[in-house]
Amino acid sequence: MKKVALIFAGASIVVLLAMTIAATGNASGNPAKDVTFSKDVAPIFYKRCAECHRPGEIAPMSLMTYKEARPWGKAIREKVAEGVMPPWHADPAHGKFKNDRRLSPQEKATILNWVDSGMKEGYAKDLPSAPKFVEGWNIGKPDLVLTARDYQVPAEGTINYQYFLVPTNFKEDKWVQAAEVRPGNRAVVHHVIVFVSEPGEMMRHRGALARDGIQGLVGFAPGEAAIQLPNGQAKLVKAGSVLVFQMHYTTNGTAQKDQTSIGLIFAKTPVQKMQAGGAAMNRSFVIPPGDANFSVVSRYTFKQDSHITDLMPHMHLRGKDFEYKLIYPDGTSQILLAVPRWDFNWQTRYELAAPIAAPQGSRVECVAHFDNSTKNKWNPDATKAVRWGQQTWEEMMIGFVGFTLDDQNLLRPQASPAHQ
Repeated sequence: MKKVALIFAGASIVVLLAMTIAATGNASGNPAKDVTFSKDVAPIFYKRCAECHRPGEIAPMSLMTYKEARPWGKAIREKVAEGVMPPWHADPAHGKFKNDRRLSPQEKATILNWVDSGMKEGYAKDLPSAPKFVEGWNIGKPDLVLTARDYQVPAEGTINYQYFLVPTNFKEDKWVQAAEVRPGNRAVVHHVIVFVSEPGEMMRHRGALARDGIQGLVGFAPGEAAIQLPNGQAKLVKAGSVLVFQMHYTTNGTAQKDQTSIGLIFAKTPVQKMQAGGAAMNRSFVIPPGDANFSVVSRYTFKQDSHITDLMPHMHLRGKDFEYKLIYPDGTSQILLAVPRWDFNWQTRYELAAPIAAPQGSRVECVAHFDNSTKNKWNPDATKAVRWGQQTWEEMMIGFVGFTLDDQNLLRPQASPAHQ
């Protein structure tokens, strides 16, 4: 009888476990409901993915419709499960950011469950309205579009940075709240930085750093988003200013043509704070051949009481990790941002959820590590020492910092590096 009782007891446990899984989901904890694209997955894709995964944008495929998304189901599952997509590289232990792209645990579980359960489409009535975008622009319809001259990109060879001057023809000062660079040919445009040269101010030479008065307006690079400032904040472009397009082209074996544009949206409400910027930069490093963890430090000191609004680290193919630390005048400090796994293909501008005060005399200290060893699969050549340079097989170390000044009467456009 004891043996029979044990058998029945074991069977009861199995039945109970099965009932529990059926009620709560599968063994991995995913919700066990009839997940469909229309009702459950499309809202996530529209919110988290549509910015890039729609026709004409940087992603290789659109996820706007069931027909477009379903063939990519297995790839979507893999990238979501690994945390590769949506791309986000900040360590969650440090800082909170309003442009955090990470999926919530529930969103992640929903996508995985959709793929695992057969990728059902669902009912058309459950499909939410697709987000509306202005074709060709992420910032919405620009108030003004300015276009640089066209450039013929050769099939082969190294191209030095090109600089195109585009007059604004502004008759009065303009406050720019949003700005976006749109390359004409992404196949050959590696990055673009647009600077503002005010009347009477010139760069000493175009291959060097921008001088005082030459302020950065907006850039384009793999993973870098357009600038959209909150109401009450804007960048000043003075009457008569000229926009300087710094263009980094890369050849791809076929002769190409590019003509890059910038779209501007002007502030519609009074501006209380002008957006400025600086950079913690080190140009004097030499990374030894084969060094897998070479450290480089850079600093930026605040000359007036300020509030930090955004951070953007920049390195090239040997970049490994990057950290921002804010050190106050009394010696106390806090880590603002840590990027433990640098990805050259996703150069994110991390927008702080709330501005962080940086009193006069505070400094941002950046520490970056580089992997110049054969273990780095992206390393162009582990046998050579690496120095600062424009091309991707060279290196850079820049910690861009966006901020506003507390005393707006003291604010002048800050110098920014003319390289990325």
